Amino acid sequence: MEKFVVNGGYPLTGTVRIGGSKNAVLPVMAAALLTGEKCVIRGVPRLSDVTAMEDILESLGANVKWDKRAGSITIGAEGQLFPEASYELISKMRASFLIIGPLLARTGDVKIPLPGGCAIGARPVDLHLKGLSALGAEIEREHGYVRARAKKLEGAKVYLDFPSVGATENIVMAAVLAKGQTILENCAVEPEIVDLANFLNSAGADIRGAGTDTIKVNGVKELKATDHTIIPDRIEAGTFMVAAAITHGDVTLTNVVADHLKPVIAKLKEANVSVSESGKGLRVCNENGAGTVASDIKTLPYPGFPTDMQAQFMAMLTTARGTSIVTETVFENRFMHVGELKRMGADIKIESRSAVLEGVKTLMGAQVKASDLRAGAALVLAALGAKGATEIDDIYHIDRGYFQIEQKLNGLGARIERVAAGAATAEG
Repeated sequence: MEKFVVNGGYPLTGTVRIGGSKNAVLPVMAAALLTGEKCVIRGVPRLSDVTAMEDILESLGANVKWDKRAGSITIGAEGQLFPEASYELISKMRASFLIIGPLLARTGDVKIPLPGGCAIGARPVDLHLKGLSALGAEIEREHGYVRARAKKLEGAKVYLDFPSVGATENIVMAAVLAKGQTILENCAVEPEIVDLANFLNSAGADIRGAGTDTIKVNGVKELKATDHTIIPDRIEAGTFMVAAAITHGDVTLTNVVADHLKPVIAKLKEANVSVSESGKGLRVCNENGAGTVASDIKTLPYPGFPTDMQAQFMAMLTTARGTSIVTETVFENRFMHVGELKRMGADIKIESRSAVLEGVKTLMGAQVKASDLRAGAALVLAALGAKGATEIDDIYHIDRGYFQIEQKLNGLGARIERVAAGAATAEG
């Protein structure tokens, strides 16, 4: 077990390159199961979640090869695939359930455990199974497993009760090899959905409407080999933007898509942080003496404010002038970082699904613990802006979504050290 020791109070300055999107690469890796030909995926971040998906694909019979220098992976699922995934592998992360759609389409018979992942609230797979059932799959649930069988999937009209990203991805992947047309309504519109559709279309699929609330998939007989580059990670980008703001720094982000960050940019500007776009990238500057001011946030499905940025923004708002209200509408258990921020001196009160923050002058270093991926990122940000040293335990959560985050931040002037849990602290 490892921990971070962060000595705060250093403004971040310089340039940082954002990596490929975790939430885009995982479904694309799963989608590679749909073809018996090799797929090359570029711009892949070497995260623990990505290596977990690699292990899952290999356990099913696929061959995954990393090219670390190029930052790419090649996935070949040429042979017969094993239709059952182990609990030990699937329980590591939520996104593992994304294999059920492509594996069902490819083999016709799948048995998979219910997934694990961050404990941020109930994320039932009912919508995934509803869509697969509409395509003709016979679904059985028993002893913590789901089994799906279908001799041949048939196109159908599917309406999602909620625009679930995972359900949209699973149903689209299954529909690619189904007979006839599938129309998916009230689906998710996230950039990661568009990236998945672009990957599949480049392999020979016929998908239209990705990025809108209605996607039409015309089934094809087979998919071919393809070469695809993953989009930049908008959540990593947003995290570094908040890092610049919370430390009163001046940071330029490269390899970003500003259109994917509109709600984050809007809220930073509302909080009195300067954000500007140029040929060099996206610059975030908070060097002026006024500092951040209070802002209200309500998480919503894309293109609303992302739930995956709620914790990071809350860290910034703990020291903003005035009163902020943060409302979480996507996951009911995503305030677990509040108790840890309060250990650092934050003034936060929880009222149902809202958190009321009264800005304090400064946070103080303390010993805290990451409860999930984004909560861990929020604690790193809070520690960067705090006075003194902060120890953050259980940083394996952070490694699920941020590759070498301490190295990137130290490159901007931060003081973060990764040490073995129980080791003596550095300064302060």
